[in-house]
Amino acid sequence: MARVATEDKVGCRTPAEGRDGVTNIPKWKFDVLRDAILTVLRDGDIRFSDLKPRLEAVLPEDVLNRLGSLGWHATCVKLEMEVRGEVARVEAKGPQIMMLGRNAPKGQ
Repeated sequence: MARVATEDKVGCRTPAEGRDGVTNIPKWKFDVLRDAILTVLRDGDIRFSDLKPRLEAVLPEDVLNRLGSLGWHATCVKLEMEVRGEVARVEAKGPQIMMLGRNAPKGQ
């Protein structure tokens, strides 16, 4: 029986207390979206609701077509980045505001 190669995956966790599930997504999707989120946030803090259109503006069309649900995947990646400290939420009432976290890589 032929062995099928498995695609590398990244486990995306959530920072929410009481939620301990992990969502596994293909590593290439994680890497592309992580880099794009860092690029967008280097221009300044943004509302979470503006993340998807900002990503659509920086990602090539062929990548967008291969990703599947951009909003769903971007949310998974963003949550894992929060757990890692690469992205943080601005503590304020109102819409969720995202900013670079203390562990965000410098430059790129």
